[in-house]
Amino acid sequence: MIKAGDTPASARPSAEKGASTSMQDIYGYHAHVYFNAQTLDQARALCEAAAEKFAVQMGRVHQKRVGPHPEWSCQLAFGHEQLADITLWLALNRDGLVVFMHPLTGDELRDHTDHAIWMGAVRPLNLSALTG
Repeated sequence: MIKAGDTPASARPSAEKGASTSMQDIYGYHAHVYFNAQTLDQARALCEAAAEKFAVQMGRVHQKRVGPHPEWSCQLAFGHEQLADITLWLALNRDGLVVFMHPLTGDELRDHTDHAIWMGAVRPLNLSALTG
């Protein structure tokens, strides 16, 4: 199981702008479940169910904006072997919550933009949090 922080970005090769990324460059995935005060309990239940069902690492349930995320969020961290199952499960069980997924390659900007997968309405990210 991939844990958040297992391989820091500084230890990963950085992709040059415009360079292609291969599957071998991906060392894990994050799914960020977005919520607000009204959907807090729903999001917490979804993340806890995912963590229990798939043995993924569940991060904090942030009741504030963190990093590039424009809404409150909870992170799920997982590896290649769980990607398909978690993606399908979240698609079927998110019940209106927005889920933002991305691979971990060491290039945070590209991971959060070019390589992003959205379930629900796309939200504008605070990209300065990734480049500053």
